[in-house]
Amino acid sequence: MKLLLVEDDVRVAQVLAEAFGADGHETSIRYTGEDALAYLTRERPDAVVLDVRLPAMNGVAVLRQIRSTDPGLPVIIMTGLATPGEIAEARRLGVTEIIEKPEVLKRFSEALARVASRGRLQDAT
Repeated sequence: MKLLLVEDDVRVAQVLAEAFGADGHETSIRYTGEDALAYLTRERPDAVVLDVRLPAMNGVAVLRQIRSTDPGLPVIIMTGLATPGEIAEARRLGVTEIIEKPEVLKRFSEALARVASRGRLQDAT
């Protein structure tokens, strides 16, 4: 899959991108929500992997913008520090998956498999 990873911590982003690459995914990294949204005006990945805690524009605000322009784009939120209100808002906005940060590498393949199967189901209709 072609992934957009939005993570402000350079080291975490590199580790995740390498792990995703080892699973055969092509990953583009953006370090701010604004940069991610600019990228999405030019490219459409198969899924977005989005951190909640970002500088300036947080992940929920990025998700809100994504949903306003591309309601069907799968978005997987990663978080270690999201508030219950942020989680509730992400769900209201139709986030595809929510993964706790310590579990990202362990649960990511499962989440992507669910994203891919949803895409196949939509293609069949």
